[in-house]
Amino acid sequence: MKHPKEELTFVMLKPDGVRKGLTGEVINRFEQRYLKIVALEMFQPTYDQLDSHYPKDEAWITRLGTKTLSTYEKYGYDAMADFGTVDPAGIGPEIRKWLIDFMMSAPLVKMIIQGVHAVDVVRKVAGPTMPYMADMGTIRGDFSIDSPALANKEKRAVMNVLHCSETPEEAEHEIKHWFGDVKIHEYKRFGVDE
Repeated sequence: MKHPKEELTFVMLKPDGVRKGLTGEVINRFEQRYLKIVALEMFQPTYDQLDSHYPKDEAWITRLGTKTLSTYEKYGYDAMADFGTVDPAGIGPEIRKWLIDFMMSAPLVKMIIQGVHAVDVVRKVAGPTMPYMADMGTIRGDFSIDSPALANKEKRAVMNVLHCSETPEEAEHEIKHWFGDVKIHEYKRFGVDE
């Protein structure tokens, strides 16, 4: 079993975060919480990389459609007019396509972060997935105001600055997917590891 300080998680700065010039700010926010950046790279993703990143199973895709329909109902929008269907399984593939198109629209920054409860701490610093619900002081709360309602009306993915793994298992999978067998950098941080 690994030492608690060795927990790893995966973070990817999305196109809106890169275009807003937030790479340094995001890294700074994590380092202020005594987390270490142990691998880092800016890159332009391929369609295949993103297609493999987002699940293709019917349940996940239908869930995307169900969430979209929920947003439409909440705000009184007409899903039939925008999608030509009210079937979640029919809407989900369109939402998945928007995600991939958005993620290919600019370079991304991928990183592996290490530290005590890295998965949970990173998610806390990032804030809730939906920026309009994120508190000020979190990355999403400070640098985005996007919402599913706005994104759906504009036929695009929600711009929420970054992706971060939800569980240690997901982190392990995403690190392997995006970094392969890269060797992480080992070093001691002043005041943290000494």
